[in-house]
Amino acid sequence: MLDIRKIGKTPLAVTQFGFGGAAIGGLYRECTREAAMDTLQTAWDAGLRYFDTAPFYGFGLSERRTGDFLRSKPRETYVLSTKVGRLLRPVPDDQVPDHSYVNPLPFTVDYDYTYDGIMRSFEFSYARLGLNQIDILYVHDIGAYTHGAEKNAVYLRQLLDSGMKALDELKSSGAISAYGLGVNEVEVCLEVTARSPIDCILLAGRYSLLDRSAERGLLDVCRKQQISLVIGGVFNSGILATGPVPGANFDYGPASDDILERVRAMQEIAQANSIPLAAAAMQFPLREPVVANVLIGTAKPSSLTRNMDLLSVNVPEAAYAAFEPFTIR
Repeated sequence: MLDIRKIGKTPLAVTQFGFGGAAIGGLYRECTREAAMDTLQTAWDAGLRYFDTAPFYGFGLSERRTGDFLRSKPRETYVLSTKVGRLLRPVPDDQVPDHSYVNPLPFTVDYDYTYDGIMRSFEFSYARLGLNQIDILYVHDIGAYTHGAEKNAVYLRQLLDSGMKALDELKSSGAISAYGLGVNEVEVCLEVTARSPIDCILLAGRYSLLDRSAERGLLDVCRKQQISLVIGGVFNSGILATGPVPGANFDYGPASDDILERVRAMQEIAQANSIPLAAAAMQFPLREPVVANVLIGTAKPSSLTRNMDLLSVNVPEAAYAAFEPFTIR
């Protein structure tokens, strides 16, 4: 049985590991419906009861598949999150944009963080999921990391002026139980939490064994405001799973020489302690009490099983201390 951790000050609780739905939407490589369903079933059989998806993942494909899988499960047995901030719009097949999804549904994406945009996105997600309850909504990819500083100033103003009101209304009405941010950067988390209360942050790649950017103020904010962290990208786009091999990826692109050297040193420490580096990477975030969940994102049952097997590896405290000099902060 996986441990259970609470989400912020809400009544929600999630298993400490959850399923991230980007890969079953075809991220980087095609995922058939059969493979998606088999992977979701493998996650369920492994005890994962928190499932995260988003309209962006395969332009609706991940939400459809996640909803199809969960529809037969007792509603009180799992927690479901999706995201707002992007609206899907149908386009001709030859106008479907390339956002690294293979064979997505025939839509493009429009950013909209306003009150109306968030409400529309929420209703559309109900329809794609085919479910009548969503537990958590994350504001997806707000921040300069995605939009650049100039555009993000506009989108952040939309969110703070009216979008947060929509989320608060949805929570107050009982339509959702929690809301927060789903992002790849620390800075926008600090901006939003300084101006508006939230329950949780899905933070990808910024609180990992390698990248400790969240330690630059965000962990303290989460502790003080009782905001839970859900950690995505625990392998930093793959390099903490593959090691510093040729072609290794970090932060959605090829790893730099500096990153390869850092991970090479970490790999040597892991080998000296007779542990897989990936085991330390998976277990690291949950050493921090404000972390409620670590997401495992894959489209292969074998990969999910392999990752879950890493949880039984005993990672000595001395190894974590030895990794410290090679981290990014």
